[in-house]
Amino acid sequence: MIKKLCKELIKYGEIAGEKGYTPGISGNISACFEDRIIITASGSANGYLSKEDFSIIDLDGNYIEGNPKPSSERFLHIEFYKKRPDIKSVFHMHSPYLTAFAVAGKALDEKISPEIIYCFNEIPIAQYAIPGSKELVDNTSALFKDYSIVLMQNHGVITGAESVKQAYLNIELAEEYAKTILFTKCLGGANILPEEEVKKILLLRNS
Repeated sequence: MIKKLCKELIKYGEIAGEKGYTPGISGNISACFEDRIIITASGSANGYLSKEDFSIIDLDGNYIEGNPKPSSERFLHIEFYKKRPDIKSVFHMHSPYLTAFAVAGKALDEKISPEIIYCFNEIPIAQYAIPGSKELVDNTSALFKDYSIVLMQNHGVITGAESVKQAYLNIELAEEYAKTILFTKCLGGANILPEEEVKKILLLRNS
């Protein structure tokens, strides 16, 4: 199973790299299997991963095998897995449009699209803290119970999903959402869906 997850992380890391979602050595990605987590090592580039770029750790962040330098942000991933048993993969990236909103300190909460409402409802923003710090973990993980994707102020975005593929797709969909919001502002603003329509979509989501 570990080998399978490693191959998936390499595959979707490469796709994210081709899309420009994870420039340079920014971001980190992981997958959870039973009581173990496979996560990218510090200094690795998500778009150009090999099997040597992964560490295996336990749910307390202790190194087990693989690359001896697991990501310094591993505790952020761990908290996602601990707070959400349904989550099996976590992607933290610095895609340009989502990061623009994170740097501007603006949540993505405009109700413009049935697809976005159904998948995310909205994308909140966590208060800034130094990357890799306990404060960052605390600020961001406080939102994991209610949201599967969160912006981190002046930093980037993190999402969790039931599979590696879906975690990647969350980034792809959210990045297009951010891009659309930004473009609509150039056109005078988005046409916001009425509250009654939003409620209908949320009912479908929760059914």
